[in-house]
Amino acid sequence: MHLPTQTLSLAVLLALPAAVRAVFKDEVGHIDYHHELLGVPQRETTFFHRPRPQEKASLLYTLSDLGVLGAVNPGNGGIVWRQLLSQNITGGDGGGHLRAGEDETWLTSALGSAVHAWDAISGRNVWTLDFDGRVKDLEVMEMTEGDRKDVLALHEEEDGTTVARRIHGVEGRVVWEFRGVTKDVPLQVSTNVEKVFVVTLHGSLLSYNLKVIVLDTLTGKKLDEIILGTKGEVQKPEDVQFVGANSAAPVVAWTDNTLTKLKVNVLGSKTRQEFPLVADAVGVEVHAPHTIRSAPHFLVHTRTKKGSKADVYHVDLKSSAITKAYDLPLLEGGSAFSTSSSAANVYFTRVTADEVIVTSSISHGILGRWSLKTRAGKVNAIHGVSEVIKKSEDNYAVRSAIVTDDDDWTQIVNGDVSWTRPEGLSGVVAATWAEIPESEDLAKTLEAEAHTDPWSAFVHRVRRHVDELQYLPAWLQTIPTRLVASIIGSETLGSSGTLTRDSFGFNKLIVLATKRGKLYGLDAGNQGKIVWSKSANETPGNRPWNVKAIHADDVNGFVTVRGADGELIIVKSDTGKTVEVIPVGLFPPVESAVVVDSDAGPWLLPINEGGKVPEIQSSFAPKQTVVTRTSDGGIRGVKFVPKDGHAVEVPTWFFNPPAGQKIVATASRSKHDPIASIGRVLGDRTVKYKYLNPNTLVVAAIDEQANSLTVYLLDTVSGQVLTSSTYEGVDPTKDVTCAMAENWFVCSFFGQYNLREAQSQYLKGYQAVVTDLYESDNANDRGPLGDSANFSSLDPVDFPTGPYLPSAVSKAYILSGPITSLAVTQTRQGITSRQLLAYMPDSHAIVGIPRLALEPRRPVGRDPTPAELEEGLSKYVPAIELNPQMQITHQRDVFGVKEIIAAPAILESTSLVFAYGIDVFGTRVAPSLAFDVLGKGFNKIALIGTVVALVVGVGVLRPMVRKKQIDARWKA
Repeated sequence: MHLPTQTLSLAVLLALPAAVRAVFKDEVGHIDYHHELLGVPQRETTFFHRPRPQEKASLLYTLSDLGVLGAVNPGNGGIVWRQLLSQNITGGDGGGHLRAGEDETWLTSALGSAVHAWDAISGRNVWTLDFDGRVKDLEVMEMTEGDRKDVLALHEEEDGTTVARRIHGVEGRVVWEFRGVTKDVPLQVSTNVEKVFVVTLHGSLLSYNLKVIVLDTLTGKKLDEIILGTKGEVQKPEDVQFVGANSAAPVVAWTDNTLTKLKVNVLGSKTRQEFPLVADAVGVEVHAPHTIRSAPHFLVHTRTKKGSKADVYHVDLKSSAITKAYDLPLLEGGSAFSTSSSAANVYFTRVTADEVIVTSSISHGILGRWSLKTRAGKVNAIHGVSEVIKKSEDNYAVRSAIVTDDDDWTQIVNGDVSWTRPEGLSGVVAATWAEIPESEDLAKTLEAEAHTDPWSAFVHRVRRHVDELQYLPAWLQTIPTRLVASIIGSETLGSSGTLTRDSFGFNKLIVLATKRGKLYGLDAGNQGKIVWSKSANETPGNRPWNVKAIHADDVNGFVTVRGADGELIIVKSDTGKTVEVIPVGLFPPVESAVVVDSDAGPWLLPINEGGKVPEIQSSFAPKQTVVTRTSDGGIRGVKFVPKDGHAVEVPTWFFNPPAGQKIVATASRSKHDPIASIGRVLGDRTVKYKYLNPNTLVVAAIDEQANSLTVYLLDTVSGQVLTSSTYEGVDPTKDVTCAMAENWFVCSFFGQYNLREAQSQYLKGYQAVVTDLYESDNANDRGPLGDSANFSSLDPVDFPTGPYLPSAVSKAYILSGPITSLAVTQTRQGITSRQLLAYMPDSHAIVGIPRLALEPRRPVGRDPTPAELEEGLSKYVPAIELNPQMQITHQRDVFGVKEIIAAPAILESTSLVFAYGIDVFGTRVAPSLAFDVLGKGFNKIALIGTVVALVVGVGVLRPMVRKKQIDARWKA
């Protein structure tokens, strides 16, 4: 039976949305999980602020080390809103500035060269200004000639010029601008009621002194210039510990190189005062209020090798004299100090591993003291912010948001931990899937049984099963719970708190490495719960941590992480326990690393700088050709040959793109890429055979001068170019990403294209070019190889008949937005249709584009024939709308995805997906729908009720039928 063409075409189009439906409503929170993160808060850019002056409720604001600006509800730790200011989530060391005016409904931030203003409640952008150079400091002018508050921004331009600007707080325009004459190093800008102060370093490296430029608040004209100290008193910008702002008497404080003295100057005065620091000081921090109404008091926190102490100082507003008021005792262990103010009152909060202490800036008397109650272990605070509330004359309450040495963000309310955010989980640079290890005892037992004679193995197994009968009662007790959970559809996985495998293959581990040098283990089967975390301090190196590769050895239950400085750490995947460590310095720097197969098993081969491979033992020699980058921007293939018990590299081929081209992206087939069918059955029942060469590599090279992109397909054994295509009008400043699976590959880029209806009209947009590879242009044709049982990529080199090239079919599609981090879903046997996974940075979403929508064989300029409709082909439409139905993240806002990785489940229909970067997101997708498992919508209760009713009905009717049959026989 053949349906009419129009009817069948309509059926295909109607079925396509069902195939790409991302997630059902009842699956949200059941099959997916999301760690919504900000990054680790920074000390200078975190504070409590009231977004509505008429209300007492405050929000917690921060600009994290990843460049994420956000507001957090102190009541539950949930994110109210957030904005991504920096696209560099793996590099950099934080920075940025965040300030809020007292009783204002907006706040201002600066990162890089731009200055922004944001609505404090909604997070919407009020205005944005972008200048040349880099923002070195940002402050809010609390007192102006009008009723508003303005913003002071300090920039350092590329030529070293210091520029200070006053920006209108409401309109976002520049009120005045001051440009320095000398090439000083700008540090900070500050203000009091009368003047603006620009603090710079004057001199040369290791021989600086401080210079304070005094500006008029109305015009920005220079009023005075004050030189503080002598040459060499400041050696680097880090020696300047603090420049106060928005206070009646702002101060600048700096230390000497040996941390024995603290030197303080009240901005505007020409004198400085020195104060001795405690012996064995290793760090100094200065804390002061940021409001003009607050008393001019500040605290100096000194860290020593054993503990911490603090000194409180008062400033005389008339004489600018600084006097020490009192000190807080030296306590062992770490302490975090923070400042809060209410009108003229200033409070200092101290958080230690055991308690929280609140004191007034006026005297050393303790206003409040609470023992610190935590659920697990002690909390070692690094820094924090606090908010103190005076309930009555002698009753105070305090809440402190602290950053711990585990990179957690924790709020403590009167000594009780109210919430904890695992912000250390952000900034992931590498991740891998890992199977939950089987019991070591069981693995050893099975291995012992495999190496004995059959009779002994049989007896050993029988004894083992008899011993396991002791666990039978406990297992029987779980049957009712599991049966009820199965009937009502509730989730029981992970409820026991132990790591166990499941029959569907959903329970897996994910091991992450972050830029801060930490490792995490997540349980994918238990809503992404953090199973373990640890710091990779055993491999001290540069920060941010530049991880080149991560590999999971599921046989032994190990995870190997290799860093760029040659360091290596191996941990157990289920506990994080360190197995082996190679610190920095023992091996040369690593450019990349790749998983290879050898006689000793799969392992992570390091690739040194310039693509060189170190000499390795012969038992670890890779069995396949290893492809590396060369120092001149090319690619080469390397084989390993034995020599004196070792394996040495022998280059077999080189590929260098034409002059002017630079390689920007590569892609290869995944290690797990099963092929369910070697051909594609067409509508006329003929077969088009797929080109399934596992040794292929996609290379994308861009020519910045010609604005063109060339995509090559290389054979990694011979180095020959199998196919190539060039695209004109490509923007070299935009990302180019590629992915490959089975017999097809796809590349996405931003380029120009011309309309078919108007050839002379060119448009620019984001494109995705898909290429299918077949053995021949014709159906039922295996190409030059025919039915050959074997194939070698080296044969074309030895025979003059020419290389065996695949038949390539390509189509280009215009996308509704940019996509990055391309990946392809994976299933156990490769039967399920594939989806192209991609991250949409503008929408903060992950989409799953069905392979059918990207089919390059779709007919162009005509309706599909009945035979093509039977294949599922529809008419070629160049535009693909990435609509919300394709988003596997549905309504979730996933920030800063760096990479997407997929893994197969035991169920053929299901692929596990994990995305990481700033946020961490995981889910399960079924590209061909869940055809091998009952969905949550299946009414199991109705089925069981029907069966029970039938059984009862049969039981009731059976005597009646039997009686009727007997009566009928007697009558007969």
